[in-house]
Amino acid sequence: MKKIISVFFPFVEKAKQRLPRSPKNIFILFLLGCILLSTFHVNAQTSLKGKITDKETKEAIPGAVISFPDLQKPPVSSKLDGTYEIKELPKIKTMMLVKMTGYKTYVAKIDLAVVSVLNIEMDTSVIEADEVIVTGTSHATELLKNPVPMYIISPEYLLQNAATNIIDAMIKIPGVSAVSTGPNVSKPFIRGLGYNRILTLFDGVRQDGQQWGDEHGIEVDQYLVERIEVVKGPASLIYGSDALAGVINLLPAHSAPEGMIKGAVFNNYQTNNLQIGNSISLNGNDNGFTWGFTASHKQASDYKNKYDGRVFGTKYNENDLNFKVGINRSWGFSHLNFSLYDNQQEIPDGSRDSVTRKFTKQITEEDTIRPIVNDDELSSYKIAVIHQRVQHYRVYSANSFIIGKSRLGIKIGFQKSVRREFGHPQHPELPALQLQLYSATYDVKYYLPEVKGWETTVGVNGMYQKNSNKNATEFVIPNYSSFDAGPFAFTKRSFKKLEIAFGFRYDIRTFKNDALFTKTNPETGFDMETNANSSDSTVIKQFDFYEHTFSGFSGSAGFTYNLTRKFFMKMNV
Repeated sequence: MKKIISVFFPFVEKAKQRLPRSPKNIFILFLLGCILLSTFHVNAQTSLKGKITDKETKEAIPGAVISFPDLQKPPVSSKLDGTYEIKELPKIKTMMLVKMTGYKTYVAKIDLAVVSVLNIEMDTSVIEADEVIVTGTSHATELLKNPVPMYIISPEYLLQNAATNIIDAMIKIPGVSAVSTGPNVSKPFIRGLGYNRILTLFDGVRQDGQQWGDEHGIEVDQYLVERIEVVKGPASLIYGSDALAGVINLLPAHSAPEGMIKGAVFNNYQTNNLQIGNSISLNGNDNGFTWGFTASHKQASDYKNKYDGRVFGTKYNENDLNFKVGINRSWGFSHLNFSLYDNQQEIPDGSRDSVTRKFTKQITEEDTIRPIVNDDELSSYKIAVIHQRVQHYRVYSANSFIIGKSRLGIKIGFQKSVRREFGHPQHPELPALQLQLYSATYDVKYYLPEVKGWETTVGVNGMYQKNSNKNATEFVIPNYSSFDAGPFAFTKRSFKKLEIAFGFRYDIRTFKNDALFTKTNPETGFDMETNANSSDSTVIKQFDFYEHTFSGFSGSAGFTYNLTRKFFMKMNV
């Protein structure tokens, strides 16, 4: 470890002197650091092999899927004779998961520094009960043993419950609902709380895009999500104050198994709004180097109800793109992911003709004449002049480094959210609202070696944000910037029937919004942003300057007691 520090940090100091301090260059430095860590850190490695059989018949079980959730290695399947072998594993204690249809999931903590051969006997079961979660806890944990109430949405459930967006696919979960202001526009609620009180994650990375608004949805490709983990309760200890009501973690598919290239094509058609959905993906794994891409498209016409027929202003057109590359070795892993979300969504206003009760549309700024929308326009896929466009760009890197019997996890991401509302029919290129939000998130966790059964994690996470109003005519929030950091510590231990966990966290957030002034543009007649000018009476102040620092301390403790095989008692404070 000393060798790493002596080599890595002088490089960083020289780079800092030469490069300007911008988020882009900080990200470049981080990636270079990850490369150096993976180059210089040589961790002791081992392999694990064995045979998987039926406990009763002793027959081999081919096709059983073996994985290590904390290591994020691509899963391995047992061969026709039930044997398996996994190479380049670190010599640490970690959770092992074996799944097979018709059998109870095998879950166990394995010390890879001691065990190199492991034969597994699986019990038959109609219900595969033992699920493992990675959200809201420091290590991968069995669902039933986690003190905080959670719910898992499986890939099978998502395929069987088609929805217009990923949030609507979750509304059947007890305690989870959604606020929808139109097709493809939904925001999640957990036990009545939503917006900034719920934290949405994609692959464990915070998702940010004007979370306070309900006129646009979560900017994630629904065809990219394979599994969802929902924390139905406070998770602020691990994620900060924004996770007051809970956490929704949208998880993509695992990387392809070693030596394989996997492809998938998905097509979806919905009769009500004539929605056409298509997605194609390709993933590969060559000697631990993983790669993949997914491209998706959705478009829909106006939906129908039994009172109005087709409802004008409910069309949408969405395009998504995702690329990922990564490397998995005995020293850990390093993954890089880039995604683009682009959605054009109409804005319904519900206006109708007083005589025919048919829908009308705005064609002038004065809005004194509203022609009736014809049937061809209602059935088409063309987006109307009055609409909004939401674009979201995300790049993040997830890394894990094995250091002796410890593990260092680092996640860093950058996002850009652009939201524009076009509401001027005579000036279709001029947005009424245009918000640009830049977010830089970081999450660093150090997983200490297990001591007398205690698994302890210390870390810090937070983000930097900057919001700007661009060339527009409406201003609903000011230009602002914020930075927050939250160091925390969390520990847990398992006894025979009892699992206890507790931790604490300290949060600090600085917030500053600038004063904003507007002035009427003589050419268009709209109010536009301008500079402060006390001598000009036509300049109007929309927002005052504000700056403040917030801080707070929080703690949490919980336990799970196994009364019987099927009954557990949980408490969380």
